[in-house]
Amino acid sequence: MLVILAGMFVVHIAVCIMLLVATISNVWLKDGSGVNSLGIWMFCEANKCINVLDYIDFAQWPSMRAVESFMILAIIFCFFSLFSFIGQLFTLGKGCRFYITGAFMWICWICILCGISIFTSRFGYAARWYHAYCFILTWICFCLAFFLALLFMILRKK
Repeated sequence: MLVILAGMFVVHIAVCIMLLVATISNVWLKDGSGVNSLGIWMFCEANKCINVLDYIDFAQWPSMRAVESFMILAIIFCFFSLFSFIGQLFTLGKGCRFYITGAFMWICWICILCGISIFTSRFGYAARWYHAYCFILTWICFCLAFFLALLFMILRKK
């Protein structure tokens, strides 16, 4: 049981770090030449980066702001989940489940789902662009957050 809890803790830390990297970095999409990149904060050409809102159409601003907001909320709830897991690990009685930790992780999972879905539907299908590592990291975090949330709801403290 201790090995399972330690493994979940390590995966949880990995999800928090990957979410931070995916949200902070500006490489969600790369163009065919590999020189230009588009993130949720900045658009970068060879040596120059500008605010992404200056690059995209005005009609797409709310969508990009929604992606930014959902990714920030996902990070916040991921850390809330981590702190509640550590707290419940020491205060929870035997036989109880990690419901609070699981609830925070479900909210994190839903925020990732909303953010990545909006980004995919609004920005992911450009002809000369392909998905880069931040986009892939976000999908990995999506899968791991679902797995962790499910385990937190099922797992009992022994």
